[in-house]
Amino acid sequence: MARQKKAGLPAEAPTKPTMRDVSKLAGVSTMTVSRVLADPSIVAPETRERVMRAVDQLGYVPDLVAGSLSSRRTNFVGLILPTLTNSNFADTAQGLAEALGASYQLLIGYTLYQAGEEERLVRSLLARRPQGIVVAGTLHTASTRRMLMNAGIPVIEIWDAPSAPLDRAVGFSNFEAGRAAARHLLSLGLRRIAAIGSEAEGDVRDARGEARLQGFAAVLKEEGVETGVILRHGAAPVSYAHGAAAMKLLLAERPDVEGVFAVSDGSAFGALMECRRQGIDVPGRLSLMGFGDFELGRECEPAISTIRVDAKGIGTKAGELLRELFDGRGADLPPSIDLGIEVVPRGTTAAPRRHAP
Repeated sequence: MARQKKAGLPAEAPTKPTMRDVSKLAGVSTMTVSRVLADPSIVAPETRERVMRAVDQLGYVPDLVAGSLSSRRTNFVGLILPTLTNSNFADTAQGLAEALGASYQLLIGYTLYQAGEEERLVRSLLARRPQGIVVAGTLHTASTRRMLMNAGIPVIEIWDAPSAPLDRAVGFSNFEAGRAAARHLLSLGLRRIAAIGSEAEGDVRDARGEARLQGFAAVLKEEGVETGVILRHGAAPVSYAHGAAAMKLLLAERPDVEGVFAVSDGSAFGALMECRRQGIDVPGRLSLMGFGDFELGRECEPAISTIRVDAKGIGTKAGELLRELFDGRGADLPPSIDLGIEVVPRGTTAAPRRHAP
């Protein structure tokens, strides 16, 4: 496929696939391609399947506004988040909207951690010709990756900081967040420690939470902590109820556990409530740590120790980067921008109280 330089993109950015590209690959006319995309039922199944294979292989997305605009500028940006109920993601959206300013409109979709839903949203957004797309995470289906790589617009992956993003990335290392949580619990003298998160179910997966669990597990291995536990329970997204259920299960299996890291402050709050129900003193008997620095975690009693990330700053930086790319600048910036993490000790973590023999 021919390549050409586009404003705000590397010189070797791929050209957006066209309907003619699809027709050539499928060996049919452009009219047949148009019919398949408009009303598949009127086209023979074999032909329809051949066309859709070509569409998927090329990452082709029909342009729904091609005939209605004289300019390629639509002044809207697509934002795809895992959920709208997480306050951190809301802060990211706010930071992005403020950085883009009144000149750009933000169109938001959410996936509930479903890879197939992300693919559908990407296809739908690209058909409306956004000027840029911001998507949470770096784990995508093959079709989603092809569509984003061939879109011909800036694409920014957020809430992670991979060394080789699809285009650009703004975030932090979730793996390092898990490592930091394990190190903090170990620094208190705790040895029987655990982490709780969700498990993958079908195409529903919290890849960022899983990376935190893997970082936590890596430190356990490095430090030779054989009493550590990684508990994956329930499907994403994690919640108060998830944390309570996971903590109940963990305590039943490992009643001697001394410290627990939950992959989200929401889950950590649920875990704290389960400890209260069971009469377990936090942090006297058990230390508890979350992730995300939610307002709920700051205001509950005891306040939840956590790993803080700059949720709003991620959106702000992504918006600033988009504006630079739209203006043909930013080519010299690193492809991945890591805003870092911070351990915030609060009332739910403390050195263990050792009883005299």
